[in-house]
Amino acid sequence: MAIKESFSRKLFVGINSSFLVFLAMLTLFPFVNVIAGSFATSLEMLQRPFMLFPRNPTILSYRYILSTPTFVRSIMTTAYVAFVGTLINITMTYLMAYPLSYKRLTGRKIYMNLIVFTMLFSGGMIPGYLNIKQLGLIDSLWALMLPGAISTSSLIILKNFIQQIPDELKEAARIDGASELFILARIIVPLSLPVLATLSLFYAVGHWNSFFNCLLLINDPKKWTIQVLLRQIIMQAAGIGDSESMRGEGARVILPTEGVRNACIIVATMPILLVYPFLQKYFAKGALLGSIKG
Repeated sequence: MAIKESFSRKLFVGINSSFLVFLAMLTLFPFVNVIAGSFATSLEMLQRPFMLFPRNPTILSYRYILSTPTFVRSIMTTAYVAFVGTLINITMTYLMAYPLSYKRLTGRKIYMNLIVFTMLFSGGMIPGYLNIKQLGLIDSLWALMLPGAISTSSLIILKNFIQQIPDELKEAARIDGASELFILARIIVPLSLPVLATLSLFYAVGHWNSFFNCLLLINDPKKWTIQVLLRQIIMQAAGIGDSESMRGEGARVILPTEGVRNACIIVATMPILLVYPFLQKYFAKGALLGSIKG
C-alpha cells in the first residue's frame, strides 16, 4: 500500500524542486548565451550583449575557425596528448598507489610525507623548464605528457580506494601463485572502475585545457594544441575585426570578433562535454569512494 504524502511534504518537495531548477537555469543561461553569441553578427552582439537566440544566425565565426589550415592538426594533436597523456597518468598513478596501499610497506609514512610535501611546495617554473630542457624534451609532445605524470591528489584518492578492497582477495590470489602485477591487473583495476573513470576524466580535462605548458615548451606551430591555436585565432580576429575585413564570395564581410571568441569557447569545450555524460555515473561515486579513508 502506497504511503500518502502530507501537504507539507508535497509543498517542501515542490519548493525545493523549483529552487533547484532555478539554480540549474542560472548556470545554463551563460553557456546558452555563448552558443547564441557564436552564431550572432557583430551588430547584434553590440545591440544585444545577452541573448538566448540570435535574430540573424550566421556561421561566419565557425567558418573562420575551421578555415585555418592548422585547425584540424591542432585538434588531432590535442586529442593525442589527452589520450596518451591520460594513459601515462593512469598507469603511473596505479603503479605508485598500489604499493603505497600496503600498510606493511617499509618506509610508507616517509613516502607519503614526501608526496604530500609536493602538494604544498614545488620547484617553480624556471627549475621545471630547465629540467625539461636538460632532458631534451623542449619542442616535443612528451614535454606535455611526462612532467606531472602523477597528480598527488589523484594518487591519494586511488590509494585510499585500493585500501578499501578486502585483503582476503589479494591473499587468495597469492596462494594461487599470482604475482603482484597480476593482482593489480586482474583484481584491483576491475574493482576500481568508478575511481578509474573519475581520475581519467580529471587527467583528460587537464590535458585538453592545458595552455601555458604548450605555450612555454612548444615552439613549433605545427605542434600547437587547440588551446594555443584558439588564442592565436582570437588575437588575429581582434586585429581583423577592428581594421580589416574578410572577403567571402565576392563580398566584404566584417568578422564578428566577439562571435569568434564565443565560437572558440564552444570548440574548446564541446569535446569534453560530449565525453562527460558517458563517465558521469562513475564520477561522483569514484570521487566519494576514494576520499573516505586515509
